[in-house]
Amino acid sequence: MFESVLTLLAEHDDLQSQLADPELHSNPARSKKVNRRYAELSRIIAAYHEWKAVDDNLEAARELADEDAAFADEIPDLAEQLEVTAEKLRRLLIPRDELDARDVIMEIKMGEGGAESALFAADLLRMYLHYAESNRWKTEIIEQTSSDLGGIKDIQLAIKGNSSDPAEGVWAHLKYEGGVHRVQRVPATESQGRIHTSAAGVLVFPEVDEPEEVELHPNDLKIDVYRSSGPGGQSVNTTDSAVRITHLPTGIVVAMQNEKSQLQNKEAGMRVLRARVLARQQEEIDAAASLVRKGQIRTMDRSERIRTYNFPENRIADHRTGYKAYNLDAVMNGALGPVIDSCIHADEETRLAELGDPE
Repeated sequence: MFESVLTLLAEHDDLQSQLADPELHSNPARSKKVNRRYAELSRIIAAYHEWKAVDDNLEAARELADEDAAFADEIPDLAEQLEVTAEKLRRLLIPRDELDARDVIMEIKMGEGGAESALFAADLLRMYLHYAESNRWKTEIIEQTSSDLGGIKDIQLAIKGNSSDPAEGVWAHLKYEGGVHRVQRVPATESQGRIHTSAAGVLVFPEVDEPEEVELHPNDLKIDVYRSSGPGGQSVNTTDSAVRITHLPTGIVVAMQNEKSQLQNKEAGMRVLRARVLARQQEEIDAAASLVRKGQIRTMDRSERIRTYNFPENRIADHRTGYKAYNLDAVMNGALGPVIDSCIHADEETRLAELGDPE
């Protein structure tokens, strides 16, 4: 069983040798790639050894059962352990998204619902910041446009992980968050206590490791500069420091005005643009390879309503996985783990069904 792991054992040994070579670490991009693959395989190898030990113990217990009743008594427990360890290994052998270890750039945008939507977008931001903090991830606000009532019209947020293990990656967890998030509650501006429904949109992009990874030719870029403005359109800057970058081949547009320097805004814009172009390239690869599955949890449809946050009932519901819980207050304070875990589990189930038995 699990003969496919034998080739991974050899690859793991080879990666270990590479990591011991000082020359590898002179190439940060290559070193990062090797470290990520080594961390991924280490988890698989540990699970394989765990399964193999239980399998050997079970075989030994069966051989000695006729001679000693104590060994016969161990067989049911060992058989149960074998099923558990085999299932764990099967899940780890599912081919991972090669971007799972990446950091991400997340965008949160107000949608239908006017001022209430902007306030909900601000609530989503706080939720993700608390969730990132609970995972000891670092966050950085790249660009933000606020509303008059303290809400958020649009924000771009970088989230950086702390592990080379793809299973612990930021993208591995937050890639399922893209889509329309619907809220049902009584807005602060509602005088008659009526429940309103509004929505905010979330986009998530894997961040580019090295600028060279995504080539952006100068001839493919249209760069406009203009004067920064604040809420309501009033000018907040007397110089043309804001930057709008259009990637002509894809039509992707990124605008930055948070920084006072035109150069800083351009650098921030290029960072976001690379992430968006990388995401677009990956979507095209997935589509061409027919990997866009009917049961897929992370879709390319950014207009899909993925989740409802019902405040009167304190209920959170994910429409893709069927997950439902009545702890919305805790979720909004960052306890998002079980919701995301339901997406990861559903995605694994679909992949397992497609792969069949990998043994």
